[in-house]
Amino acid sequence: MLLKRVKAYLDLCRVSNLPTVWTNVLVALLLAEGKFSWPDFSLLALALSLFYSGGMCLNDLCDAEIDRLKRPTRPLPSGRISRRGARLLTVLLFATGFSLLATAPHPQALLAGTILLLLIVAYDTLHNSLDLSIVLMAGCRLMLFVVTALAVSGEVGMSVLFAGTLQFGYVLLISGVARHEKKLSEPYGAPVVPIMLAGISLLDGAVVALLVSPVWLFAGICGSVITLTCQKFVRGD
Repeated sequence: MLLKRVKAYLDLCRVSNLPTVWTNVLVALLLAEGKFSWPDFSLLALALSLFYSGGMCLNDLCDAEIDRLKRPTRPLPSGRISRRGARLLTVLLFATGFSLLATAPHPQALLAGTILLLLIVAYDTLHNSLDLSIVLMAGCRLMLFVVTALAVSGEVGMSVLFAGTLQFGYVLLISGVARHEKKLSEPYGAPVVPIMLAGISLLDGAVVALLVSPVWLFAGICGSVITLTCQKFVRGD
Protein backbone atom coordinates (compact mmCIF):
# COMPACT_ATOMS: atom_id res chain seq x y z
CA MET A 1 0.00 0.00 0.00
CA LEU A 2 2.81 2.41 0.90
CA LEU A 3 4.67 1.70 -2.34
CA LYS A 4 1.50 2.34 -4.37
CA ARG A 5 0.98 5.65 -2.61
CA VAL A 6 4.58 6.70 -3.21
CA LYS A 7 4.23 5.68 -6.86
CA ALA A 8 1.11 7.86 -7.13
CA TYR A 9 3.01 10.92 -5.91
CA LEU A 10 5.90 10.16 -8.25
CA ASP A 11 3.41 10.00 -11.11
CA LEU A 12 1.81 13.26 -10.03
CA CYS A 13 5.17 15.04 -10.02
CA ARG A 14 6.37 13.36 -13.24
CA VAL A 15 9.71 12.76 -11.57
CA SER A 16 11.09 10.90 -14.59
CA ASN A 17 11.72 14.31 -16.19
CA LEU A 18 13.84 15.64 -13.33
CA PRO A 19 17.19 14.64 -14.91
CA THR A 20 16.43 17.20 -17.62
CA VAL A 21 16.21 19.86 -14.92
CA TRP A 22 19.54 18.73 -13.45
CA THR A 23 21.34 18.98 -16.78
CA ASN A 24 19.83 22.44 -17.37
CA VAL A 25 21.25 23.50 -14.01
CA LEU A 26 24.60 21.91 -14.81
CA VAL A 27 24.94 23.81 -18.08
CA ALA A 28 23.93 27.16 -16.58
CA LEU A 29 26.25 26.62 -13.61
CA LEU A 30 29.27 25.78 -15.74
CA LEU A 31 28.66 28.69 -18.10
CA ALA A 32 27.99 31.20 -15.31
CA GLU A 33 30.75 30.15 -12.89
CA GLY A 34 33.26 28.70 -15.29
CA LYS A 35 33.67 25.67 -13.04
CA PHE A 36 31.66 22.94 -11.36
CA SER A 37 30.68 23.28 -7.70
CA TRP A 38 28.91 20.42 -5.90
CA PRO A 39 27.35 22.69 -3.23
CA ASP A 40 25.93 25.12 -5.80
CA PHE A 41 24.79 22.35 -8.11
CA SER A 42 23.12 20.37 -5.32
CA LEU A 43 21.32 23.44 -3.98
CA LEU A 44 19.98 24.61 -7.33
CA ALA A 45 19.22 21.17 -8.74
CA LEU A 46 17.11 20.43 -5.67
CA ALA A 47 15.42 23.84 -5.56
CA LEU A 48 14.49 23.80 -9.24
CA SER A 49 13.41 20.16 -9.06
CA LEU A 50 10.94 21.26 -6.41
CA PHE A 51 9.67 24.05 -8.65
CA TYR A 52 9.29 21.58 -11.52
CA SER A 53 7.48 19.05 -9.37
CA GLY A 54 5.22 21.73 -7.93
CA GLY A 55 4.37 22.83 -11.44
CA MET A 56 3.44 19.27 -12.39
CA CYS A 57 1.19 18.95 -9.34
CA LEU A 58 -0.52 22.23 -10.17
CA ASN A 59 -0.90 21.11 -13.78
CA ASP A 60 -2.82 18.01 -12.73
CA LEU A 61 -4.99 20.06 -10.38
CA CYS A 62 -5.90 22.39 -13.23
CA ASP A 63 -6.55 19.43 -15.56
CA ALA A 64 -8.45 17.29 -13.05
CA GLU A 65 -11.81 17.46 -14.85
CA ILE A 66 -10.32 16.95 -18.29
CA ASP A 67 -8.22 14.03 -17.03
CA ARG A 68 -11.34 12.48 -15.49
CA LEU A 69 -12.64 12.03 -19.04
CA LYS A 70 -9.48 11.59 -21.10
CA ARG A 71 -6.83 10.27 -18.70
CA PRO A 72 -8.76 8.56 -15.89
CA THR A 73 -5.68 6.65 -14.70
CA ARG A 74 -3.87 9.83 -13.61
CA PRO A 75 -3.42 10.11 -9.80
CA LEU A 76 -6.24 12.60 -9.18
CA PRO A 77 -9.12 11.21 -11.28
CA SER A 78 -8.23 7.66 -10.26
CA GLY A 79 -8.52 8.65 -6.59
CA ARG A 80 -4.98 7.57 -5.74
CA ILE A 81 -4.35 11.10 -4.47
CA SER A 82 -6.94 13.55 -3.20
CA ARG A 83 -7.15 17.08 -4.56
CA ARG A 84 -6.53 18.39 -1.05
CA GLY A 85 -3.39 16.31 -0.81
CA ALA A 86 -2.21 17.57 -4.19
CA ARG A 87 -2.85 21.18 -3.21
CA LEU A 88 -0.89 20.78 0.02
CA LEU A 89 1.98 19.13 -1.82
CA THR A 90 2.05 21.90 -4.42
CA VAL A 91 2.34 24.60 -1.77
CA LEU A 92 4.98 22.63 0.12
CA LEU A 93 7.10 22.08 -2.99
CA PHE A 94 7.06 25.73 -4.05
CA ALA A 95 7.66 27.00 -0.51
CA THR A 96 10.61 24.68 0.00
CA GLY A 97 12.03 25.63 -3.38
CA PHE A 98 11.89 29.31 -2.47
CA SER A 99 13.48 28.61 0.92
CA LEU A 100 16.41 26.92 -0.80
CA LEU A 101 16.82 29.77 -3.29
CA ALA A 102 17.00 32.17 -0.35
CA THR A 103 20.27 30.51 0.67
CA ALA A 104 21.86 30.98 -2.78
CA PRO A 105 24.99 33.21 -2.98
CA HIS A 106 23.12 35.99 -4.81
CA PRO A 107 19.67 37.27 -3.78
CA GLN A 108 18.64 37.90 -7.41
CA ALA A 109 17.74 34.21 -7.43
CA LEU A 110 14.59 34.95 -5.42
CA LEU A 111 13.33 37.50 -7.95
CA ALA A 112 14.04 35.11 -10.80
CA GLY A 113 12.33 32.34 -8.86
CA THR A 114 9.25 34.53 -8.48
CA ILE A 115 9.14 35.10 -12.23
CA LEU A 116 9.52 31.36 -12.78
CA LEU A 117 6.61 30.67 -10.44
CA LEU A 118 4.40 33.21 -12.23
CA LEU A 119 5.18 31.57 -15.57
CA ILE A 120 4.39 28.13 -14.13
CA VAL A 121 1.05 29.29 -12.75
CA ALA A 122 0.20 31.12 -15.98
CA TYR A 123 0.93 28.07 -18.09
CA ASP A 124 -0.94 25.62 -15.86
CA THR A 125 -4.05 27.79 -15.73
CA LEU A 126 -4.10 28.83 -19.40
CA HIS A 127 -2.74 25.91 -21.42
CA ASN A 128 -6.15 24.41 -22.14
CA SER A 129 -7.60 27.64 -23.47
CA LEU A 130 -4.63 29.43 -25.04
CA ASP A 131 -2.65 27.88 -27.91
CA LEU A 132 0.24 30.27 -27.36
CA SER A 133 0.63 28.96 -23.81
CA ILE A 134 3.40 26.72 -25.15
CA VAL A 135 5.52 29.88 -25.14
CA LEU A 136 4.94 30.08 -21.39
CA MET A 137 6.09 26.48 -20.98
CA ALA A 138 9.22 27.16 -23.00
CA GLY A 139 9.74 30.29 -20.90
CA CYS A 140 9.71 28.16 -17.75
CA ARG A 141 12.53 26.05 -19.17
CA LEU A 142 14.53 29.17 -20.09
CA MET A 143 14.07 30.50 -16.57
CA LEU A 144 15.84 27.45 -15.12
CA PHE A 145 18.99 28.77 -16.77
CA VAL A 146 18.33 32.33 -15.65
CA VAL A 147 17.64 31.37 -12.03
CA THR A 148 20.80 29.25 -11.86
CA ALA A 149 23.04 31.91 -13.39
CA LEU A 150 21.68 34.68 -11.16
CA ALA A 151 21.96 32.48 -8.08
CA VAL A 152 25.66 31.74 -8.54
CA SER A 153 26.96 34.87 -10.26
CA GLY A 154 24.36 37.62 -9.97
CA GLU A 155 24.16 38.02 -13.75
CA VAL A 156 23.10 36.20 -16.89
CA GLY A 157 25.83 36.02 -19.51
CA MET A 158 25.38 35.59 -23.25
CA SER A 159 26.48 31.95 -23.16
CA VAL A 160 23.79 31.15 -20.58
CA LEU A 161 21.19 32.95 -22.67
CA PHE A 162 22.35 31.02 -25.72
CA ALA A 163 21.96 27.66 -23.97
CA GLY A 164 18.63 28.65 -22.45
CA THR A 165 17.29 29.93 -25.76
CA LEU A 166 18.20 26.67 -27.48
CA GLN A 167 16.14 24.82 -24.89
CA PHE A 168 13.35 27.37 -25.27
CA GLY A 169 13.13 26.52 -28.97
CA TYR A 170 13.43 22.78 -28.36
CA VAL A 171 10.60 22.80 -25.80
CA LEU A 172 8.43 24.69 -28.30
CA LEU A 173 9.13 21.87 -30.75
CA ILE A 174 8.25 19.19 -28.19
CA SER A 175 5.03 21.01 -27.29
CA GLY A 176 4.04 21.28 -30.94
CA VAL A 177 4.63 17.57 -31.52
CA ALA A 178 2.68 16.67 -28.37
CA ARG A 179 -0.29 18.85 -29.34
CA HIS A 180 -0.34 17.35 -32.82
CA GLU A 181 -0.45 13.85 -31.30
CA LYS A 182 -3.49 14.79 -29.21
CA LYS A 183 -5.36 15.73 -32.40
CA LEU A 184 -4.73 12.35 -34.01
CA SER A 185 -7.26 9.54 -33.84
CA GLU A 186 -4.48 7.27 -32.59
CA PRO A 187 -1.19 8.16 -30.86
CA TYR A 188 2.16 7.84 -32.59
CA GLY A 189 3.38 4.31 -33.06
CA ALA A 190 6.49 5.09 -30.98
CA PRO A 191 6.91 7.07 -27.71
CA VAL A 192 7.97 10.17 -29.63
CA VAL A 193 7.29 12.76 -26.93
CA PRO A 194 9.01 10.83 -24.09
CA ILE A 195 12.06 10.33 -26.32
CA MET A 196 12.10 14.04 -27.20
CA LEU A 197 11.87 14.91 -23.51
CA ALA A 198 14.96 12.81 -22.83
CA GLY A 199 16.60 14.72 -25.66
CA ILE A 200 16.62 17.84 -23.48
CA SER A 201 19.56 16.44 -21.54
CA LEU A 202 21.31 15.33 -24.70
CA LEU A 203 21.05 18.88 -26.07
CA ASP A 204 22.47 20.18 -22.79
CA GLY A 205 25.39 17.78 -23.09
CA ALA A 206 26.11 18.89 -26.64
CA VAL A 207 26.06 22.58 -25.69
CA VAL A 208 28.34 22.25 -22.69
CA ALA A 209 30.67 19.96 -24.64
CA LEU A 210 30.97 22.68 -27.27
CA LEU A 211 31.32 25.63 -24.91
CA VAL A 212 33.19 24.13 -21.94
CA SER A 213 34.71 20.69 -22.47
CA PRO A 214 33.85 17.58 -24.52
CA VAL A 215 33.90 15.45 -21.37
CA TRP A 216 30.62 17.04 -20.25
CA LEU A 217 28.81 15.37 -23.15
CA PHE A 218 28.78 12.29 -20.93
CA ALA A 219 26.61 14.13 -18.41
CA GLY A 220 24.04 14.86 -21.08
CA ILE A 221 24.04 11.25 -22.26
CA CYS A 222 23.59 10.06 -18.66
CA GLY A 223 20.69 12.48 -18.16
CA SER A 224 18.96 11.17 -21.28
CA VAL A 225 19.48 7.52 -20.34
CA ILE A 226 18.22 8.07 -16.78
CA THR A 227 15.16 9.92 -18.09
CA LEU A 228 14.31 7.17 -20.57
CA THR A 229 14.84 4.49 -17.93
CA CYS A 230 12.66 6.25 -15.36
CA GLN A 231 9.90 6.72 -17.96
CA LYS A 232 9.41 2.97 -17.94
CA PHE A 233 8.08 3.33 -14.40
CA VAL A 234 6.76 6.92 -14.30
CA ARG A 235 5.36 8.54 -17.43
CA GLY A 236 6.77 12.00 -18.06
CA ASP A 237 4.35 13.24 -20.70
